[in-house]
Amino acid sequence: MKRKGIALVLALLTALGMNLAQANTAKKRFQASYLDLFDTVTSILGYETDEEAFQKVTAEIYDELLICDHLYDIYHEYPDLVNLCTINAHPGEALEVDQRIIDLLLVAREADQFSGHRMDVTLGAVLRIWHEARENGINHPESAYVPDLAELKAAKEHTGFDLLEIDAENCTVKLLDPETSLDVGALGKGYAVQRVCERLPEGYLLSVGGNVVATGPKPDGSPWVVGVQDPEGRGEGYLHKVNLVKGAVVTSGDYQRLYEVDGKAYHHIIDPETLFPGEKWRGVTVITEDSGLADAMSTSLFLMEQEEGQQLLDQMGAVAMWIGKDGKQLFSPGYEAYIKP
Repeated sequence: MKRKGIALVLALLTALGMNLAQANTAKKRFQASYLDLFDTVTSILGYETDEEAFQKVTAEIYDELLICDHLYDIYHEYPDLVNLCTINAHPGEALEVDQRIIDLLLVAREADQFSGHRMDVTLGAVLRIWHEARENGINHPESAYVPDLAELKAAKEHTGFDLLEIDAENCTVKLLDPETSLDVGALGKGYAVQRVCERLPEGYLLSVGGNVVATGPKPDGSPWVVGVQDPEGRGEGYLHKVNLVKGAVVTSGDYQRLYEVDGKAYHHIIDPETLFPGEKWRGVTVITEDSGLADAMSTSLFLMEQEEGQQLLDQMGAVAMWIGKDGKQLFSPGYEAYIKP
């Protein structure tokens, strides 16, 4: 009887496995892309039984990301919406905001602490000066210029989380200095992507600019394959590819959003200590469970020496690769296990 019982259980498990395999293979791969979110390319890959089911999921993803894009926008205001641009335009006023702004700013405060103030969303006054110089340099290269250090130092005086009042209970935010402004460019996109992915079914891959998140393996159990960009653009444009089952891959580098002055390139990752673009690395790629955390960490590690960066990785349970100025790749313990053979 025991043997018959075991045989019956095995038969049922085999049948169940076959049914699950059939269900998985019944799902088809679909893809959608958008160009109007966070000023970058958004791609969604997923497996569903039919296109209608996929479109329903992608519509929900798009709607949520669009709301976050508007909430975290520092350059434009929108009707009937209090966003970061509104907050920056009304210093001294306690403005009632969407819970998603409160949640982001609380995470930003934590990131400011663990990064040694390198990931500071109150650095808006400094970043605005660089943004204006970069836009001018890109659009009018003949008149490109480097911001004046004295002006940058003066702007730095109006930064710091002590100048930002976050009232989570009443859902209000107030800037205490009229010259202080918020800029969540190093965190907002990754944070928004993570919050969306937490509500998605398994078997989806979401890429928003340099933020790539997998919600789980493909239906057949295989991982997603994500390319890590080569700063020099050689070959296929990838240094290598990593296998990602669930989690985030985020890269920060000096090869995006560039402009030149007298033959020297200036990128967009500004070091709060020097007030100039960071010069320690060409790029940093972080792999961890949370896209918002990966976003903050890739920026922070880009501005740290490797030893300090490794301490942060150990603290946060993440892995990373650094690309040196000489192009050499340096890996934290555990990173190479993700590289696709």
